[in-house]
Amino acid sequence: MKNRTVILIVGHGSREPAANLELESLVDEYRASHPQVEVAHAYIELAAPSLSEALAQLGAAHAEEVVVVPLFLFAAGHVKNDIPLALDAARRAHPQTQFLAARSLGVDPRLAALLHARAAATMPVDAAAAAQTAVLVVGRGASDPDANGDFCKLVRLYGEGRGFLQVTPTFIGITRPLFAESLELCARARPERVLVLPYLLFGGRLITKLREQLDQFTARYPWIPAVLAPHLGVDPLLFSLIDERVNEARTGRAPLPCDTCQYRTPMPGREENVGGLRAMLWSLRHSFTHTQAVPHVHAHKPVKKHVLVCGNADCADRGSLSLVETLRRMLKDAGRHADIKITRTSCMGRCGEGPTVVVYPDGIWYRAVTDADARELCDEHLLADRLVARLVDNIMQ
Repeated sequence: MKNRTVILIVGHGSREPAANLELESLVDEYRASHPQVEVAHAYIELAAPSLSEALAQLGAAHAEEVVVVPLFLFAAGHVKNDIPLALDAARRAHPQTQFLAARSLGVDPRLAALLHARAAATMPVDAAAAAQTAVLVVGRGASDPDANGDFCKLVRLYGEGRGFLQVTPTFIGITRPLFAESLELCARARPERVLVLPYLLFGGRLITKLREQLDQFTARYPWIPAVLAPHLGVDPLLFSLIDERVNEARTGRAPLPCDTCQYRTPMPGREENVGGLRAMLWSLRHSFTHTQAVPHVHAHKPVKKHVLVCGNADCADRGSLSLVETLRRMLKDAGRHADIKITRTSCMGRCGEGPTVVVYPDGIWYRAVTDADARELCDEHLLADRLVARLVDNIMQ
């Protein structure tokens, strides 16, 4: 029997069973409040079922429509890379099923309101007390500046107009300012009290780590009362936001945003990440270390070939830099610059034999490729998948 719609809620996954049970309890509550649709869950890593397994199961069961809802506060690597990768594989394997991707929870006033509710229940303060209260809002931290920027924006939405002495965004890992550092700076402002708000959906090791660091702070500054609020957890406001994300996905109103994605737009200090290579390498690493891995795709066409051209001194002297620009121009003229990327690299160990050109995922190494060979290389190999035999140096399987 076909299911009209299946909502697949996707969590990160944890090595701690209690953290996974928290997500599954949320899914159970959401399912109970939405009897008209089937609701399932999956994990990106560290727990079962994995996202790819869940999608395959739903496709094999002939679900008509599967809406994947990433239960992630912000869009970082998992949302931008792993989920689209898994969806691409599912669509290829089960074309009879429509697989849709919802946005992450993102910056939303309901989440700011939920954060306020957790704060007010933990440390209710009047206006006079708020003026002497320092608030630290702690996020997980990401290697993606887009996600970190959205977190800081959310913290600003929460703190605006509440009259606190200070409201500071900080992180428990990966990026700075780190929570322990922010606590020390907070003490210098001489607040009468400190309120710590974990901006995390579920409990687990990060909450334990926060509590340990806060205990250490209290031991150093016993005259400053410091309180840790509970994490966000299950709440009707969260269910309302999930409903909105599902509706956006089903009506096509909210594709993944790319205006500030470090893999698509040159962000200051991270320009070298543009082009999708880092995104693919990031996901490839997960294919070996975690529970799911499938070919890369985003809201854009997937990168089908990646061409590495040595730009080190020896190859550069032989014209490799001109070769890079020529290949890029030819691919742009052919309308293939979005799915075939040309990257200048450092030395690839073929000094004296260059310019060296490597084409992946084909695993073909070319030697002594000059600007005069660019047209043949582009037309034959990159566009038509035929090797330029006279230039082949090695074939890696």
